[in-house]
Amino acid sequence: MFDRQHLNGFWDHFRQVHGITLRTIERLPADKLDSRPIQNMRTPRELIAHLYGTIVRAIPEGVVRGEIKPEDDKEIVARMKTKDDLVRFVNESWSAGDKAAAAITDANLLGAVKTPWGFDMPGSMCMGVVIDEFFHHRGQLYAYLRQLGGEPPMMWDFEHNAAEFQPKAPQTA
Repeated sequence: MFDRQHLNGFWDHFRQVHGITLRTIERLPADKLDSRPIQNMRTPRELIAHLYGTIVRAIPEGVVRGEIKPEDDKEIVARMKTKDDLVRFVNESWSAGDKAAAAITDANLLGAVKTPWGFDMPGSMCMGVVIDEFFHHRGQLYAYLRQLGGEPPMMWDFEHNAAEFQPKAPQTA
């Protein structure tokens, strides 16, 4: 069973992964955020709106609330006029998603969550969607950055994250 204890371990790892993803986003060229580095796929700005608006923020908030209500990606994109706006959105979304994840209880994980996809899911399954979707879209982001001439950070380079996203010191008894 995926319970609060498992969520704590997952979310700590996810916090570190987010730090690397943030570094990847910061490496995107500001003048290429609306380009299509891969034909027929989202732009970097659209991908980040979806990744952080729905996956990082709306799903954990929805697990707490009992219903996932993501904001429309197009509305998010319209507000992200500059790269600074985009990075600010990512940071705000992370903070909101992190706060929601901290509030998730075992009852939330067991309970049904109404989704925008036309069916209900247990909260634990919704948090599984966070894992699957985040890593899928992070892979896209890495491919985008490479196509735009950049080099993403090594995907396990947690030690070079900002302090709040580095591995926690092992606890001693």
